[in-house]
Amino acid sequence: MANESTENKSAEEIAADKLAAEIIEQAEEQVEVQHEHAHEVLSEEQEKINELELALAAAKSTVADQKDSVIRAKAEVDNVRRRAAQDVEKARKFALEKFAAEMLTTVDNLERALQSIDRDDERNTGIIEGIELTYQGLLASLEKFAIKAIDPQDQPFNPELHQAMSMQEVEGVAANTVIAVMQKGYELNGRLIRPAMVMVSKAKPSVDATA
Repeated sequence: MANESTENKSAEEIAADKLAAEIIEQAEEQVEVQHEHAHEVLSEEQEKINELELALAAAKSTVADQKDSVIRAKAEVDNVRRRAAQDVEKARKFALEKFAAEMLTTVDNLERALQSIDRDDERNTGIIEGIELTYQGLLASLEKFAIKAIDPQDQPFNPELHQAMSMQEVEGVAANTVIAVMQKGYELNGRLIRPAMVMVSKAKPSVDATA
């Protein structure tokens, strides 16, 4: 009887062990299925995250490109405005250049008239005063528009502003000095519109003491 009880218990234990093994196996299968499902879910989420990151990077790149385009466009607009302002300024400064050149002929004629008229003759006093008033008024009008005379008497010769018509030796005068102004020059806002026609002193030829 005792042996039979022991055998029965062994069978029960075997059945219990088998049942426990089956339960564990089912539990492991469920865990594996859940793990695979979780892995799939994580993979989908990661894929969405990757897509969003790519979209964000593309958006940032687009914004950067647009920002660069805006900056370049603004710089180009500024350059166009600056060039236009410079052109307008140049046009404003030098619009009177042709008119000034024509008016200089009248100035020259008035100067020649004042140089040639006989000032000792009292009968010419009124004429002289009238010419001088006209001459000074014309010069004042020209100066209002930044037209200035170049009168380099006794100044060093400057080839950028003066035109030498002749050269002459003059005792006691340094070489390359303007000794006579035959016609004044004029400039408009610093731009030369006519050089002064002048006579310039020259150095004496060197003497060879050994000769």
